[in-house]
Amino acid sequence: MTPSQLQTVSEAADDIRHLIAENDLAGASAALTPLAVPELVEVVDRLGIDDAAIVYRLLAKSRALEVFEALSPGTRGDLVGALRKAEVAALFAEMDPDDRVWLLEELPASVAPQLLRGLNRRERDLTAAMLGYPQDSIGRRMSPEFVTTHPHLSVAQTMTRVRSALSSAETVYTVPVTDGGRRVVGVVSLRDLLSAEPDDGIADLMSEAHVAVATEDAEAAARRTTDLALLALPVVDSEQRLVGILTIDDAARILKQEESEDAARQGGVEPLRRSYLSTPIRQLVRSRVVWLLVLAVGATLTVQVLDTFEATLAQMTVLALFVPLLIGTGGNTGNQAATTVTRSLALGEVTPRDVKRVLSREVRVGFSLGLLLGTLGFALAGLVYDWHIGVVIGLTLVAVCTVAASIGGIMPLAARAIKVDPAVFSNPFITTFVDATGLIIYFLIAKAVLGL
Repeated sequence: MTPSQLQTVSEAADDIRHLIAENDLAGASAALTPLAVPELVEVVDRLGIDDAAIVYRLLAKSRALEVFEALSPGTRGDLVGALRKAEVAALFAEMDPDDRVWLLEELPASVAPQLLRGLNRRERDLTAAMLGYPQDSIGRRMSPEFVTTHPHLSVAQTMTRVRSALSSAETVYTVPVTDGGRRVVGVVSLRDLLSAEPDDGIADLMSEAHVAVATEDAEAAARRTTDLALLALPVVDSEQRLVGILTIDDAARILKQEESEDAARQGGVEPLRRSYLSTPIRQLVRSRVVWLLVLAVGATLTVQVLDTFEATLAQMTVLALFVPLLIGTGGNTGNQAATTVTRSLALGEVTPRDVKRVLSREVRVGFSLGLLLGTLGFALAGLVYDWHIGVVIGLTLVAVCTVAASIGGIMPLAARAIKVDPAVFSNPFITTFVDATGLIIYFLIAKAVLGL
């Protein structure tokens, strides 16, 4: 949305909140009527959960389902908790299987069996099959509702299949081609079907299929879908049999959620389940306090280093003036390297096996940065204080930047190797570690150069 559209939505949300507070539900309903689905989603995200539940009940059934499916998983889970059981059961039955799995992951474990029992046999089996795949796998994010064709069929026969599946299939723009054993042998696009002659064979029209295995990481499969600009990616089981399909819009939603989580954790907070404005204060506090406690404990390393070199500082107090500069530069250098490598990991440009190449590159980058900054630091500190101090600052910047870039570059790779989110190992921990390491380097160089 443009800034002007967001401003309009913000004003609409304030008006609706005021109307609900005055118990003017007719007025609230009238205010909701002209809003499009994306605008309604923004309104719900800006309201408290009780007001959001009232807004949901004021929407027509068809619009309510569209809005619900467009909400973030966390908001859906909270909204379900505010609705009556009968409303939740009806809503759950109307959802697509992949959206049901997103929702179930946000609800208490005791709620899932009750909701699943309310489904008909076919929908329950489809949803239960998806829940059988590992957490964060593409098997939990695919749609098991699709239309297929076979190499020996004609275009006319395939179009008949497509028309019969218009109301149930997740997409018909990309049609997987399978053999007699349900193994994917190719794909054919709706564009090719419409431009071909009715008697043309599918074997002559189909193209090579890119597939994902159901147990594959969801982010990796989604990234491949967007990188290859695919409208849909067939998903197969361990025996290469077609079990689902990932559409481009679902891939974009997966990547949006993953990138939001990475951005939050790189900043030292837990990702929010709902939008910022509708998240209760206690949840905001909870999302930050744990990381602050962890980093505060880590910061005691810096205090311990300062205590160890207290005598050095006492002999030449001017050294204390440069402590913020040096640890800040080291932390920023490490964060830059970690952010770059974490992004490259997400894009599949590097893997943990590339650790030697990454380390080699970051050592050179860090040394080059340190040389530039160190030369400037040497000149300024030498002119203002003493040339011996300038040498200390210059050498320290070279060493700190080299070490920080190296650590920042390999930490995300180490995290991926031990199956931990690289974002967790990134900026906050690197800053804490580099602060302590940088001070040790600083004081050791100072003692050697100044003879303290």
